[in-house]
Amino acid sequence: MSERESDRSSKKRRVLPWVLPALLLLVAADARAQAPAAQDAKPSMEIYGFAMLDMGHDFTTIHPNWFDTLRVTKLPSFEDQYGKDNNTFAGVRQSRLGVRTSTPTDLGNLNTTFEFELFGTGVDEGQTTFRLRHAWGELGEFGAGQTWSPFMDPDVFPNSIEYWGPTGMVFFRNVQVRWMRTRENKSFMLALERPGASGDGGVYASRVELQNIKARFPIPDISGAFKFGQDWGYFRVAGIVGQISWDDVLVDQFDLSGSGTRYGLNLSSNVKATSKDTLRLQLAFGEGIQNYMNDSPVDIGPVKQLADPVKPLRGDTLPIVAVVAFLDHSWNEHYSTSVGYSMQDIQNSDAQKPDAFRTGHYALGNLLYYPVPNVMFGSEFQWGRRENFSDGFSSDGFKFQFSFRYNFSYKLGG
Repeated sequence: MSERESDRSSKKRRVLPWVLPALLLLVAADARAQAPAAQDAKPSMEIYGFAMLDMGHDFTTIHPNWFDTLRVTKLPSFEDQYGKDNNTFAGVRQSRLGVRTSTPTDLGNLNTTFEFELFGTGVDEGQTTFRLRHAWGELGEFGAGQTWSPFMDPDVFPNSIEYWGPTGMVFFRNVQVRWMRTRENKSFMLALERPGASGDGGVYASRVELQNIKARFPIPDISGAFKFGQDWGYFRVAGIVGQISWDDVLVDQFDLSGSGTRYGLNLSSNVKATSKDTLRLQLAFGEGIQNYMNDSPVDIGPVKQLADPVKPLRGDTLPIVAVVAFLDHSWNEHYSTSVGYSMQDIQNSDAQKPDAFRTGHYALGNLLYYPVPNVMFGSEFQWGRRENFSDGFSSDGFKFQFSFRYNFSYKLGG
């Protein structure tokens, strides 16, 4: 690329983040013109949530901070990594508290959601501590804050009691600004999302050259989804694209800087097979979309090119394919069952460690009982498997879980 072409490309990258919000403002003007006038409806506020206990037995080991889940990336990557098998667990980390409001305006309803749970992650990993789920507001056709990414279909999640959920599901609550439009049985949404990614140093992770690689995200991730509904259920297609860059800030003979394009497609559906049966299906694929997956480790992997004296190592976005297939069955008004399977498969890069995560499998079956409204208790058997990149090692997880959930809700106004 010539110097002039490089400068032109750089200008395009700088302009793009400003062009997209401008387009959203034009759509906002159109939405204002079409918005119905406020009626006599009154503002409302609902306080909701549930208290939930999970108790069970883990027949195999898992990372101790994830004792009450079957997160397959946290299964052992080598023999006895987390000690011996058989462990009893109990916790209330799924318990949840939220507030929803709705206020009529001349631009449509102003709706907000503010929701927490007690499942600690990040620096609070393994703890029972408040964790933000949703901080979201919508006015007419526009929304902003943190909620489900448009790339995700939340209705694919089965009626199960295991917290983390299917390993191959697209699952991410992200900070975003979004435009939405619904017409009869069709809906469309477009969002600018907060970008993020993680990289793997692989067999060279301890090298000082890799300690000085800094991530950078020149533009927001751009996501969108289209949903078509009918009496039999719905079909949904979602996509995402974004840029991931990394800079080598160490002054030496190497230049390990680079960039990659994240892109993915997510096809999903709920099919009402009978009045008592719902199939929940998803097929997702792409490169560098692990940040949006429910249980994937890294987006960027190292690739050897040792013959290059300046860039002996480069980073590549890792390809991934993931599926979800579950059946939710209602026996009657008091009993239900969910059974199904999920899988993700990552195409590792050649400089990742032999014990890097490659493939995950996840399956479960349960029987849940609802003695009265807002009360549920039931049991579930779960299985998961982790397969490593190239050392031939795999580990299985087997877990039996009982859960008790007590819902509450109180609405004011409306």
